[in-house]
Amino acid sequence: MDLFEYAREKQKETESPLASRLRPETLEEVVGQQHIIGKDKLLYRAIKADKLTSVIFYGPPGTGKTTLAKVIANATSAKFCQINATVAGKKDMEAVVEEAKRTRGMYQQKTILFIDEIHRFHKGQQDYLLPFVEDGTVILIGATTENPYFEVNRALISRSTVFELKPLSLEEIEVLIRRAVYDEKKGMGSYHAEIEADALQFLADMAGGDARLALNAVELAVLTTKRSVDGMIHLTLEVVSECIQKRVVRYDKDGDNHYDTISAFIKSMRGSDPDAAVYYLAKMLYAGEDIRFIARRIMICASEDVGNADPMALTVAVSAAQAVERIGMPEAQIILSQAVLYVASAPKSNAAVMAISKAMESVQTKRTSVPAHLQDAHYGGHENLGHGVGYRYAHDYPNHYVKQQYLPDEIKGSVFYHPGDLGKEKEIKEWLQYIRT
Repeated sequence: MDLFEYAREKQKETESPLASRLRPETLEEVVGQQHIIGKDKLLYRAIKADKLTSVIFYGPPGTGKTTLAKVIANATSAKFCQINATVAGKKDMEAVVEEAKRTRGMYQQKTILFIDEIHRFHKGQQDYLLPFVEDGTVILIGATTENPYFEVNRALISRSTVFELKPLSLEEIEVLIRRAVYDEKKGMGSYHAEIEADALQFLADMAGGDARLALNAVELAVLTTKRSVDGMIHLTLEVVSECIQKRVVRYDKDGDNHYDTISAFIKSMRGSDPDAAVYYLAKMLYAGEDIRFIARRIMICASEDVGNADPMALTVAVSAAQAVERIGMPEAQIILSQAVLYVASAPKSNAAVMAISKAMESVQTKRTSVPAHLQDAHYGGHENLGHGVGYRYAHDYPNHYVKQQYLPDEIKGSVFYHPGDLGKEKEIKEWLQYIRT
């Protein structure tokens, strides 16, 4: 590398985005994802031993898919190539494969091919890779925000290990924000900025587990905020909320925070107050709350607090969650409003919660065995073992019901499900009372 190339590389280091500069170079520097890169985990061992096989990283934006690929690039003795499926085509893959063949033949060196946004490749492009992944010409690292079991060819999936990356926790995002503000080597430390405690918490919260979103907001805040008379750049709540484009909503004079509003939202739906529920929905939307998070809370309430009193509540909630994913804001607020009003207005029952809680307690405290007449009878010799013998097929009897024992002998007669007296569950209760007597 000559003097001019060195200067260009140094310029790229200082001018590249903060999120890129802070990208870890080793596994030990990675924040989060310990469920797959903890020291006793398969991926950690494979990277450390340089014995990686083809993998697919799947997770939301900003969770570290590209970061892990870069860490692997730094740790491996294999040649590392990277392409992005949004701009690359079959010719780009052909060039990589041909070079990989030469490298393998001449130097006995493996090639790792990292394909970002792999779900963007159509079936034919993905199929092209199959023989080269299978024979080891390339070791594939695919990264995708979409469920790979739907978006990546099944044959490619079967030749790879899928690792799901989770959104970073609030604490993990806070670690990265502090690193971004105060690290003088890779972060913004040389700017002499400081971030206030409430701003740090708000920014980490609003990032929603997306490290890149948080780091971009930090960079924008530092670069656009004037120094105070003390010579420091003060990153206040107002500054960071503007930079992450999320509004700060002061819920009331007593200081009720973001989480209090979420709690009030859920309790209003549970308490059958549609007016309060839609009000808190509006408050969260105005504050910039993630619509996917709101949709998840509605689905949970529909099952936990409505249940079989109105089985349609869960259907409405799930449909709303799917719709907001596809449509986005601002129209998503109408869909969320419809779901919230339905769930809040529906008759309530927590019988499903109580039933599974009691059943789980029984499973954890009592050892049982499946009654012989319910055991699988689809293999040879089952008659000699008594499997399936005496089982009565319900559809052969009036009302498609016949009285027989289904619970294990050890807990015979136990009742886990006690339906309520509202809505559809009232009908279920009457039917169960009839057949249980």
